[in-house]
Amino acid sequence: MNIIFDNIIFSLQKSGGGSVYWYELVRRFSKTNNKIKYLEQNRKNKNLFRKNLEITNSKRFNLFPLEIIRFLPVFKKLRKKTIFHSSYYRVLLSSKAINVTTIHDFTPEYFFLGISKRINNLQKNFAIRHSDGIICISENTKKDLLKFHPKAANKDIKVIYNGVSDSFFKIKNVKKLIQAIVDTEVKGVLEKSYILYVGHRTNYKNFAIAVETMKEISNNYHFVIVGEPLNKIEKEYIYSFLSDNDFTVLSKKNNEVLNLLYNQAFCLLYPSSYEGFGIPILEAMKAGCPVVTTNKSSIPEVAGDAAIMIDNISALEFQHAIISLSNDDIRKGLIQKGYAQSAKFSWDKSFNEVMLFYKKLYENEQN
Repeated sequence: MNIIFDNIIFSLQKSGGGSVYWYELVRRFSKTNNKIKYLEQNRKNKNLFRKNLEITNSKRFNLFPLEIIRFLPVFKKLRKKTIFHSSYYRVLLSSKAINVTTIHDFTPEYFFLGISKRINNLQKNFAIRHSDGIICISENTKKDLLKFHPKAANKDIKVIYNGVSDSFFKIKNVKKLIQAIVDTEVKGVLEKSYILYVGHRTNYKNFAIAVETMKEISNNYHFVIVGEPLNKIEKEYIYSFLSDNDFTVLSKKNNEVLNLLYNQAFCLLYPSSYEGFGIPILEAMKAGCPVVTTNKSSIPEVAGDAAIMIDNISALEFQHAIISLSNDDIRKGLIQKGYAQSAKFSWDKSFNEVMLFYKKLYENEQN
């Protein structure tokens, strides 16, 4: 089977869910016997995941600036039927191309405004219309797809869940690892009792509510934020509730450190009101970290009955949920359920399902 992977996501972001997904997919396909080619930008790449991939059969191009090329379809002559799968809403315009699009979420449709929303809608709509197969990473994402693009019901749509990396696991001798850590900031955090917040802090992630939640419990728990450094507005907001001694921001930390943080955290606080999937939920569960989150969008699909899920998003509700984890029976029960729930998701399983989907689309075109 001939396959072309469009690696443009590695040029569009340094890290993120889209990069994780693409890295895990490409890494596994590169080990198969398929004839695979890669399209990449001919410019320095700072993506944290791309540097861990060994790709030799790639075509690099730089005809237009990235700000333009990211929105353009790919024009390439093909001799044989070929699967073309882009990492970010691009299609190959050829009669021999079998275009596959992965849709992660509909965040722009729900939360963006102005020209950025319109541009995203145009690009996504073009990709959907010209795709032979569409992969949605959750049933909720499929529901949103049919809500915003009802004509997509005529397409071949497949829900294939994301996986969770083997980098996350319960550490047997965590104290020994903590003693060996050179990073004094990380080491200091790991020796405290803390609540963990992981990921982006855009409005729908409800970071502000997470901060408000910590105000009343900061005497008992430190607040550890894993992600980009706080911007000016975030700093002003967090200092209106917490002091310097109440929180720590950890940036540019690898999975090894993140796994340690999950292992030692009192819980993961994940107050997002919208997710295409929600990988940190599974990462935490796999590492034996209880999860407090919301009963919104795709989260119930991912969390199952292994998290405390809040219907009405408020600081008070999250505080009550966190305090309930002081009960050993509740805490231990949630951790055990988390192990079982996270075991249902793996990148190997995702890869196998994508492979089968490719074969189905390929065989349909051959008939």
